[in-house]
Amino acid sequence: MALIYPKRQVVVRQGATGKLKRMTGRRLACAFFAVFYIAGSAHCATPCDEFVARLPNVQRSLCESAKLQASSTKSVSGRTLWIRDIKPEHPTLRVLVIGAIHGDELSSASVALHWMRLAGQAPADSPQAVHWRFIPALNPDGLFSHPPRRVNANGVDLNRNFPTPNWERDAKAYWEKRTKKDPRRYPGSKPLSEPESRFLHEEMLRFKPQLIVSIHAPYGVLDFDGPPSGKFVPPSRLGRLYLDQVGIFPGSLGNYGGVHKGVPVVTIELPNSTRTPLDAEMRQMWLDLLRWMSERLGPTPGLPAAVIPRLP
Repeated sequence: MALIYPKRQVVVRQGATGKLKRMTGRRLACAFFAVFYIAGSAHCATPCDEFVARLPNVQRSLCESAKLQASSTKSVSGRTLWIRDIKPEHPTLRVLVIGAIHGDELSSASVALHWMRLAGQAPADSPQAVHWRFIPALNPDGLFSHPPRRVNANGVDLNRNFPTPNWERDAKAYWEKRTKKDPRRYPGSKPLSEPESRFLHEEMLRFKPQLIVSIHAPYGVLDFDGPPSGKFVPPSRLGRLYLDQVGIFPGSLGNYGGVHKGVPVVTIELPNSTRTPLDAEMRQMWLDLLRWMSERLGPTPGLPAAVIPRLP
């Protein structure tokens, strides 16, 4: 249940000087909570306080319009994993969008928040009724580290922690031989060893997405993983990002979801991890994604692309 902090002001007397300070109800609540919780285990700030302070090109109005909801899952360090469903009356397609699997890819969380706002305008932009589920920051511990880091608080690369076949053999061997035990790519002690990867795995089971969009940075390409049958034709471009399939890795989301579970996974690699594309470019990427979805995933495949025009 959400806590509502009233805006009523409270007068608090400070120290021997008798100086008075006015505090809003929210700040007073945070002050009291700080007495009872160890720093770092409870995060009294609203999600937007932290997101606006950390993420590029995210204003408070944008974050608050996202109407993020707290899931029941916490990160390793006790941070809330936030989620948002945007669901029309009669959806025909379910799409899961994930940002900041890697905590040092700040722009990926920003784009997820910008796309939430666009998803709310879906009737004007899309010929399909899409049920969107957004997880803007799967790795909040990495995101809010100083400095931000790729791995979670346990030092695990969440995008190598999914239960692909032969994970125990392949993931460790790849890490040791191909990455030379790069700590930024440590796959964990076992598949789904981390609360964050377990949370995403459980969301996939509950939500049963027909498409997964995973936002990353900073390689500036578009990747795609899908069923081996070749049933799905990947998008050739989203905005200025062009398709360049980079292969699969043991324990990756694309490998697990796209190859082994048969759910197409579009991986967006933004060109910069600390700066978002321009707003118009983010919108164009969104429109291109909707166009591809209508052509390849919708109830009426082959819908003319002209339904969703490109921006000039």
